[in-house]
Amino acid sequence: MPSADTSSLASLLAGSPSTGTRSGSAPGALTERERFRIRLRKRPLLVDGAMGTLLFSRGIHQRACLDELVLTRPEIVSTIHREYIEAGADVIETNTFGANRFRLAGYGLEKLAARLNRRGAQLAREARETSGRDVLIAASIGPLGPSGRMPGRPHPGIARAAFREQIEGLLEGGVDVFMFETFDRLETLLLAIEEARRACDLPVLAHMTFGEDMSNDGTTPEAAAAALTNAGVDAVGINCGAGPLVCLEALVRTGPPTAATARSIVPNAGLPQRIEGEFVYSAGPEYFAGMVPEMLAAGARIVGGCCGTTPLHTKAMRVAIDATAEERGARMTTAPKHGRGAGSPGVTEEGDSSADSAAADPAAAAAPRTPRVDTTGGAGATPPSGLARKLAEAAFVISVEIDPPRSIRIERTIEAAALIKEAGADLVNVSDSATGRIRMGALAVAFGIESRLGLECMVHLTTRDRNLMALEAELLGAHALGLRNILALTGDPPRVADRPATTAVWDVDAIGLIEVLRRLNIGEDGAGLAIGQAADFTIACALNPTAPDPDKEWSRLERKLAAGAHLIMTQPLFSEQQVESMLARARATFGQGGFPVPVLLGVLPLHSARHAEFLHNEVPGITIPDEQRAAMHEAGERGAEVGLEMSMNLLAQSESHVSGTYIMPSFGRYELAAELVRRLKARPAARR
Repeated sequence: MPSADTSSLASLLAGSPSTGTRSGSAPGALTERERFRIRLRKRPLLVDGAMGTLLFSRGIHQRACLDELVLTRPEIVSTIHREYIEAGADVIETNTFGANRFRLAGYGLEKLAARLNRRGAQLAREARETSGRDVLIAASIGPLGPSGRMPGRPHPGIARAAFREQIEGLLEGGVDVFMFETFDRLETLLLAIEEARRACDLPVLAHMTFGEDMSNDGTTPEAAAAALTNAGVDAVGINCGAGPLVCLEALVRTGPPTAATARSIVPNAGLPQRIEGEFVYSAGPEYFAGMVPEMLAAGARIVGGCCGTTPLHTKAMRVAIDATAEERGARMTTAPKHGRGAGSPGVTEEGDSSADSAAADPAAAAAPRTPRVDTTGGAGATPPSGLARKLAEAAFVISVEIDPPRSIRIERTIEAAALIKEAGADLVNVSDSATGRIRMGALAVAFGIESRLGLECMVHLTTRDRNLMALEAELLGAHALGLRNILALTGDPPRVADRPATTAVWDVDAIGLIEVLRRLNIGEDGAGLAIGQAADFTIACALNPTAPDPDKEWSRLERKLAAGAHLIMTQPLFSEQQVESMLARARATFGQGGFPVPVLLGVLPLHSARHAEFLHNEVPGITIPDEQRAAMHEAGERGAEVGLEMSMNLLAQSESHVSGTYIMPSFGRYELAAELVRRLKARPAARR
């Protein structure tokens, strides 16, 4: 057989099996797949955590080719393998997730595909031999590549050839199991599985990734499980995604395991946030350990971690698996423990004392709502937005967030907006690829809503996806189309699969975008050139009152207001104590009057205990105090009603200090948000 390093794409298209692959067993001997099933029956298998996350943390550039490191930096890859083995992993994955010719072509390395895969497997084996532990080497194979590097969907023959090239290299390196992961197209995954089956008799674990909407390129977990089971895989799995709880929901929907097809779950450590140029994930080791019993009870026999997880997560999961090994299949009966302390998260002792002193000060307690937007303008000025007028009139503003669709169809989004309008909301907020997941553009959706329904919109605009010129161009177009309310955001990192598949721009951050908007409002662009007439954008900015670094968060708020923001919209809060802490910090920062501009208090109606735990542990920027999470656990089937009551009570307690509310539905539960709007509108007229 010719060297795998020099085999041509044409020869791979022919599909002739390599003589070096493991294609059978001696008569009467157990096959590799049978041995694997026996091992699974004895004990759940723990897969290692993220490779890319650790590589980035150790100085590897975000845009580097991580798969090439098996040749250029083998010592760092080997060290990570050993750390996961020492942490207790039963399975370590090769550093070959993107080592196919399509992804490698983006770095000019496509001719090294077979060599990189072979070397990746060898490094993992060497780490095993050094450790002396009987761990399995799993061949990590991901999708063929992001759309920017691969035109459309490749011909099935070309796709098969690329997978076969990777599979051959991994077999030559000596892998024990094939782990196909983070696939978002079932048809492509099935092609890859067929090539693995043609090449060898090793176990095949097939993982797809699902978001909060439980649909992936039109494929549901149920449909994926049926197709993969028919394809003869040894385990159907869920990986990556939005975090443990979303992955667990998808896993449950795949149905119970069979004697031949196990279940696997390898989630992200929640969603990432970008802090000082680095991606930081929310879900810590203790939280992952607390999820292990639920994963096992849901039928998983293979568990592990994906993006954002580390050897600390693996070690914690190891302890949890060992502790529950004799209680296989038993579901958790108590809420998982979390390592955030017994006190209410996000409320500091300093904040508490400030709130107490405010309560003792009648003048502070009776502080009026925050000042209103000045809507006056010179002759010929563009009229202010409806939102600006409502704020100037001291009306209690109600806004509801809507997510754009993940398709070219906007009808369901319009229906959701119509539901919100009928309930009585003043405007809707249209998110901009929230959580770094691709959706229809927010400006297009907002224009569709305003033109079809006459419902005013607040458009979220992130600096993640556009350079400075594109930002200014979109703002000019938005103003011309009547979209006048902008929430300036830096933006979540692009959704990744253990390594960036999409790059971010970030020419400016949210503060820079606010400055751009301010300059447009005085009639000039970012370069100081006249644009003919002053714009009249209502500029909103974000505040996370429970941020892990409150000093930095409030310092940035001061800079946002100095840059020209007219309105503050907070991340969701869930307790009076959180609100009091925020108000106390505002008085300490801006003086006794508190916030110098209007504030819309963020609320997110909870609908179940699981929902509350997901938000608290896996979503950056959201902190739900112990008391409120306990209340949701006690609510049981009344979770949605209790969540609404909590939101109503919080707004009643806070109304005299804010100018309105910003309601954030979760997982598309617009009916729950609409019901909250109806209840708010039904209050006595004096309180509207």
